Amino acid sequence: MKNKISIIGAGMTGSTTALWLAERELADLVLVDILEGMPQGKALDMAEAMPIIGKDVEIVGANEYEATKDSDIIIITAGIPRKPGMSRDDLLNTNAEIVGTASSETLRHSPNAIFLVLTNPLDTMAYLTMKRNGLARERVIGQAGILDSARMSAFVAMETGVSVENIDCYVLGGHGDEMVPLTRHSNIAGVSLRDYLPADRLEAIIERTRKGGSEIVSLLKTGSAFYAPAAACAQMAEAILKDKKLIVPAAAYMQGEYGLNDMFFGVPVMLGANGMEKIIEYDLDEEEQAAFAQSAEVVKETHTALNKLVKI
Repeated sequence: MKNKISIIGAGMTGSTTALWLAERELADLVLVDILEGMPQGKALDMAEAMPIIGKDVEIVGANEYEATKDSDIIIITAGIPRKPGMSRDDLLNTNAEIVGTASSETLRHSPNAIFLVLTNPLDTMAYLTMKRNGLARERVIGQAGILDSARMSAFVAMETGVSVENIDCYVLGGHGDEMVPLTRHSNIAGVSLRDYLPADRLEAIIERTRKGGSEIVSLLKTGSAFYAPAAACAQMAEAILKDKKLIVPAAAYMQGEYGLNDMFFGVPVMLGANGMEKIIEYDLDEEEQAAFAQSAEVVKETHTALNKLVKI
């Protein structure tokens, strides 16, 4: 029996996620969106591309959740995108309703699915998905850290001229302006960024990483990033379906790790067949611990706002 992945939200991020996944030939795909004809049209267009790239993947579009039946993975990208001047937290009210419905409806048709949540505010939407549906924490993971780390790696490559294959960056914490780039652990071919780059250039890269999403929003004017977020979702889905035991930065539900409880937060996690199988705890210095605590407070505030907004 072939694997099945359903993507809720067939906008730029959702459809690009489908394309990345189709190229990997991992699973049959379902695109769901409320706009009549749009997911069907995009799915058909992609299906017609499969003979060209030689991939046997069934891709269908739908407006109803019934099409997601028996999915192994549900990827939630649905929600309103950021506009210039908006923070991720500004999206809370509208996107909480969208994600709440999407998670509950898809779970009804796929009771064993693992959920990957991309909709902003990311950490809080993952929290909503888990709490509202009574899911085990292993089955809900937020995509954030892979994207933020990739952005930092890209900026380091631009600064140094070194191949991206030699650059390993780790950005943890909440998916927002208080994210925590771990410059001590990030490296170029094993050399810490703190030793490789002048302090002022490294600080500029950190600042650009934190503002990476806003930079793209300001350039696009009418949308937000989609290529890199979609690629990150595809990497997570592949790690789960192939039981790779891949360690990546992602938003996970905390139960005492890093001194945090009852919240989703960006940390290194191991992804395998059961979803989020393990949280890796780094040894943090005082500066890193302070940054973690500051980021956690911001995420907690959004969680608190959600709890006041909806009953979960």
